[in-house]
Amino acid sequence: MPETPSTPADLLAHLVAIDSANPDLVPGGAGETAIADHCGQWLAARGFAVHRLEQRPGRPSLVAVAHGTGNGRSLMLNGHLDTVSLTGYDGDPLAPQIRDGQMHGRGTYDMKGGIAAMMVAATRATAAGALRGDVILALVADEEHASCGTAEVLRSFTADAAVVTEPSNLEVTLAHKGFAWFDVDIAGRAAHGSRPELGIDAIVKAGHFLVALEKLGRRLAQGAAHPLLGTGTLHASLIRGGEEPSTYPAHCRVTLERRTVPGENADSVEQELTALLDHLSATVPDFGYRLTRGLHREPFEADPEALIVKALSRHAHAVLGHPPVVRAEPYWTDCALLDGAGIPCLLFGVRGEGAHAATEYVDLASLDHLTDILTATITDFCS
Repeated sequence: MPETPSTPADLLAHLVAIDSANPDLVPGGAGETAIADHCGQWLAARGFAVHRLEQRPGRPSLVAVAHGTGNGRSLMLNGHLDTVSLTGYDGDPLAPQIRDGQMHGRGTYDMKGGIAAMMVAATRATAAGALRGDVILALVADEEHASCGTAEVLRSFTADAAVVTEPSNLEVTLAHKGFAWFDVDIAGRAAHGSRPELGIDAIVKAGHFLVALEKLGRRLAQGAAHPLLGTGTLHASLIRGGEEPSTYPAHCRVTLERRTVPGENADSVEQELTALLDHLSATVPDFGYRLTRGLHREPFEADPEALIVKALSRHAHAVLGHPPVVRAEPYWTDCALLDGAGIPCLLFGVRGEGAHAATEYVDLASLDHLTDILTATITDFCS
């Protein structure tokens, strides 16, 4: 059995020392197997029924359940086991160091701190065995890339509510943006550079599209804003085209990202881009295109009157001594998948800094506060 930690910080130190870099982001990355093994043993030793889901070999997610006595509300706590790359970290990313009330190391903030807090909180809340509802811990793979872990969990498990323990500076996060990726392939015609009458320059044609894209971005910025998230945004991420200096390029691809707010989705973005490109086809000579939708995730917005939002906010107020700040995040999280599956949820996690950065740390006092808030929320919601 794994060594028994006495505090969330002790457990976090164990988790940080396990390499769980996402191999979809880092070729040869360790993945989630070792950390899932550790967490599974830790939870099983404390009476949780541990289910291992591994549709993709080497990319396991765990669902650990403490069954209630019956006729109570179930609560899922969700957090991801994977981290981004260890390369480029300032120091040893797998050797947690405590300085000035902060623990430094890869994943301390994003988000092994949240994992440690929810594991300890669930253990404390269920120790007496008096809860009526089930407590469900979803420790998932792959959130840093395509969220295959939470998607796999939701095919087999549900709950009456959920809390995602991504870092939020102990602020109640009730909304976040979505995103949609698109490829725009712009057609030209190859010809020798000395024969302009035969060639169509796909890169030059792409320039018309990039100018139109910039204008669309300005219109979005001036449009109606979501009260927490502001407006959607748009940028060109990649451009590829051409063969050599002496040839008219027959093809140019622009990859773009559109960040969406509630009320927008991948379908509405595709319609927006199609209208822009059709206008260019009608007004720019020899402009031809193909639009292809890539990975997309929808935005998220919680109901502020949901029982789980009210319960967690109440206990956050009690622990922190003041009403928690209500906020939104510009980045995407697994909250959107949970909400899409009909599970009311919110995001609430630790203070710290350095997600995906060369240095990363969690404020240890916030880790204790998070554990206390989650413990009280579980006990309240599942009683």
